[in-house]
Amino acid sequence: MALTDTEAALLALIRQTPLAPPEDLARRLGTSRAAVNVHVSNLVKKGALLGRGYLLPPEQGPGRVVVVGGANVDVKARTLAPVVPGTSNPGTAAQAPGGVARNVAENLARLGVATSLIAAVGRDPLGDWLLRETGAAGVDVRPVLRAPGVATGTYTAVLDQGGELVVAVAAMAATDALTPAELQARRGTLRGAAWVVADGNLPPATLSHLLTLARDAGVPAVFEPVSVPKAARLRPLLASGLSPHTVTPNVPELGALLGRDVPDEPAALRAAAAELQGQGVAVVWVRRGERGSLLVTPQGEHDLPALPAQVRDVTGAGDAMLAAYLAALLGGHPPEAAARAGHAAAALTVESEFAVSPTLTPAAIHERAGLAPQEPV
Repeated sequence: MALTDTEAALLALIRQTPLAPPEDLARRLGTSRAAVNVHVSNLVKKGALLGRGYLLPPEQGPGRVVVVGGANVDVKARTLAPVVPGTSNPGTAAQAPGGVARNVAENLARLGVATSLIAAVGRDPLGDWLLRETGAAGVDVRPVLRAPGVATGTYTAVLDQGGELVVAVAAMAATDALTPAELQARRGTLRGAAWVVADGNLPPATLSHLLTLARDAGVPAVFEPVSVPKAARLRPLLASGLSPHTVTPNVPELGALLGRDVPDEPAALRAAAAELQGQGVAVVWVRRGERGSLLVTPQGEHDLPALPAQVRDVTGAGDAMLAAYLAALLGGHPPEAAARAGHAAAALTVESEFAVSPTLTPAAIHERAGLAPQEPV
């Protein structure tokens, strides 16, 4: 919706002095404080402000990605010997920033992509720490909701001595606070974005509203399923014609998107991808673990091998794959080369003990993926 002259004038004043109190804004506009509050409310409804704290949307430069979904604290325990079920296992434990959306956002920022995160965390010390760490990594965390009455989410993973996941517990109730209404209040963040990423942690109604907002704003959306149960949240939206541009499932998640099991065989995977494309999805990128991946685009299909790596911890590999893929697309690479960059990012990540590898850089991806050095990521 278009701004009125008064709203435009007020927005200009806020951009000049974002910390100005309402009384000062009212004086400079020649109106009352009550009138300023009404205009601020209208600016929030129109997406020109992200909230009553005069929070401005990020600058609308090219190549910006908005990532929406889970942000939590990872607690990772790792055994020092083969896992013995049903008893205590000696090991180590560490805390780190996590969450699929948050990880994707940090990886993008590390690759030089302007990135905004829309997520929900509690008004608690863990939330303070999580936002501080994420912001320090270069992610715009201003749109993150500080939800009252909920605890910041946690993801507790137990890994064996080889770094493979044994079991995990995701306490992600905070993400439920990211309702369609809260997303609507932040819709200005989508304006001018190159991509929006939605992870499967989003409540079904919020996922539907996000895809609607992205469609209306002309921003292509990527859906990262996260897990088999959460992948199924997209299925009714596909049936209703509300399809993301790209989906990035593993093989079991691919089956959940279609409501049936899909064998991990090339012909079956291609048929499943074609079925999703028939429902409006443009790109289907199926992750196959050690078998690599299958990338299906409107222009063709590509079987990509997994790159060799010394596995320390598999956590976050898929998040890095998606981030590097989008960064490469934004850098001008075709989809097949972008997917190769994704595999390079995954290899670098599983060799790290962190969900977001500190060694993830454009140069490292160039070298690992074999991309031409003159090509940007």
